Amino acid sequence: MMNSLNKPRAIVVGGSLGGLFAANMLLRKGWDVEVFERVPDELAGRGAGIVTHPELFEAMAAAGIPLDASVGIDVLSRVTLAQDGDVVLENALPQTLTAWGKMYQVLRCAFPDSLYRCGGSVVSVESTETHASVTLADGTTHQADVIIAADGFRSTIRQHFLPDVHLQYAGYIAWRGLVDESALSDAAHSALFDKFAFCLPPHEQILGYPVAGHSNSTLVGERRYNFVWYRTSGDDELKDLLRDESGKQFEGGIPPALIRRDVLDNMYRCAETLLAPQFAEVVKKAAQPLFQPIYDLEVPKMNFGRVALLGDAAFVARPHCGMGVTKAAGDALAIVEALERHASVEEALADYSEQRCRFGTSIVQHARHLGAYMQAQLKSEEEREMAELYRTPEAVMRETAVPVKF
Repeated sequence: MMNSLNKPRAIVVGGSLGGLFAANMLLRKGWDVEVFERVPDELAGRGAGIVTHPELFEAMAAAGIPLDASVGIDVLSRVTLAQDGDVVLENALPQTLTAWGKMYQVLRCAFPDSLYRCGGSVVSVESTETHASVTLADGTTHQADVIIAADGFRSTIRQHFLPDVHLQYAGYIAWRGLVDESALSDAAHSALFDKFAFCLPPHEQILGYPVAGHSNSTLVGERRYNFVWYRTSGDDELKDLLRDESGKQFEGGIPPALIRRDVLDNMYRCAETLLAPQFAEVVKKAAQPLFQPIYDLEVPKMNFGRVALLGDAAFVARPHCGMGVTKAAGDALAIVEALERHASVEEALADYSEQRCRFGTSIVQHARHLGAYMQAQLKSEEEREMAELYRTPEAVMRETAVPVKF
């Protein structure tokens, strides 16, 4: 692909982690690259913690991101707490944990400001034999040899090419939040920090781990604790949760600041009665908790002429497997390697699609398996009892957010 006298040109739609991985990798391979991010300002730090996997570090190296101890926080073990706070089980399992804000910082700093266009909202896309193009909301059209759609789980570009592919709600939500390390009591800190921790009350699951703190600091005392609390929510209940104080109905998610007071108060009461005291404290002290409906998404293909889908624009896996960012980074690495192997963009993207569709499908299926217990809570009593038999601390700690080979 690099044999032409002129530099090949790529447009990346979406300036979050997956898009930045692809953009940095292509830039290092000699491409002209431009990123269009629909949000008008720089993306703000998000609360999500990220579990790292070997493929993520491989992609970081390919993107030119230096790896050092500041990239994340190392934990040595996993622990499950009973509802009374006692330790049920602890196993050794070293892992490095990071945060969305930390990953965004290192990827964004590696990419030139002049090539990152905030407020670049794509309204249409086209692929021809000679080029691909996007048209923005301001009416301007931009051409490239290849367009990479890294515009997330509600991808405009996916909707254009695959209008019949839709997100499938899994029947439960994940409450998430962050609390400063310094705000935790000694009891909560000693039980949870420096560990990947779980609590498994009936019909629920919460997990947590340390991540970088404000200004992405990984220094002891300046870190934060990240929790993810899975709770069932039927369609009608979800609709109610997605309505703000004014009665406005949101679809797919609600801004954290607009979550109703009664919804938050109920969540805090449930934390007090259902969770281990250490986790209840984390939930209550989180600055601005949010919740996310859990979805599945699969596409039959990721290539459309000179346009390719990447990351959550193509496959959305439930977060139990902890593979979302690693999957997007792996997509970016695969697309760049395919473009290196093939003289034709179309052939490269077809090769990429075949390879990563297999991987994406496997990840989604694996995540469904890990989330089967939560989904069973909306089914018959017999199915709930069966799911309870198979949910043990050993199984949950062994399978959640660990590297998987397909």
